[in-house]
Amino acid sequence: MNALTVGVIGAGRVGAVLGAALSAAGHRVVAAAAVSAASRERVARLLPDAAILPADDVARAASDLLLLAVPDDALAAVVAGLNSTGALRPGQVVAHTSGAHGLAVLGDVNGMALHPAMTFTGADSDLDRLPGIAWGVTTPDRAFATRLVADLGGVPEWVAEDSRPLYHAALAHGANHLVTLVNEAADLLRAAGVEQPGRVLEPLLTAALDNALRMGDAALTGPVSRGDAGTVAKHLGRMPAEAIPAYLAMARRTADRAIASGRLRPHDAEALLEILYRAKVGSPA
Repeated sequence: MNALTVGVIGAGRVGAVLGAALSAAGHRVVAAAAVSAASRERVARLLPDAAILPADDVARAASDLLLLAVPDDALAAVVAGLNSTGALRPGQVVAHTSGAHGLAVLGDVNGMALHPAMTFTGADSDLDRLPGIAWGVTTPDRAFATRLVADLGGVPEWVAEDSRPLYHAALAHGANHLVTLVNEAADLLRAAGVEQPGRVLEPLLTAALDNALRMGDAALTGPVSRGDAGTVAKHLGRMPAEAIPAYLAMARRTADRAIASGRLRPHDAEALLEILYRAKVGSPA
């Protein structure tokens, strides 16, 4: 693709990194909007050739591609504000990075939803994670989007407008809740006297993730998938109260999937499901 003149509005963890990736691919990132000290530092570090300007001026400078990397709930207001000041121009492509939104949030603006299926910290190392990732794309111009995603080293996944919330829910459920789950497990290990939970969890969770991605529900192991009601009852008897609701929810969903996949026979699940139900409603075992 010929070099594009690009502007970035929202130099947070995502915007600054994607701007740097576009620059590395040969595009000209000429301006960025950055308000907080952290955002301005990211622009200075990752986009040293970009001028820090107000959002309207960034939009005017981005003659080819304007990247909007702002929070989901702020996106509509940002687009409306740029439109009302005449900062957007014909021929310019406006791409937003929201996973949950599609094209409707852009109104009549020529653009696309361009969401990287990756988690970001805003560090330089994020650039190393981009090659090979999927991008959830909604756009009428698939040819342009394909070339742009290829420049970023990724692969487009075409997501229908009305499927954007479900697409984003899947990623948030998997990635965001995984962080919570891992930290919950680490807290329980510390409570059990394990000084370095990460050392215990890393090989176990790495293997579990690999197996789950390759094998689906066939990767299920552990007491719930076996219907070991006594073991689950012992877990519940020793866990701190604040950890129990999440454990119960995941145990019940694990049991449902184990039954549906044939790994746990309904008869063998009866005692387990009774334990989970009683714990949920607060009844004595």
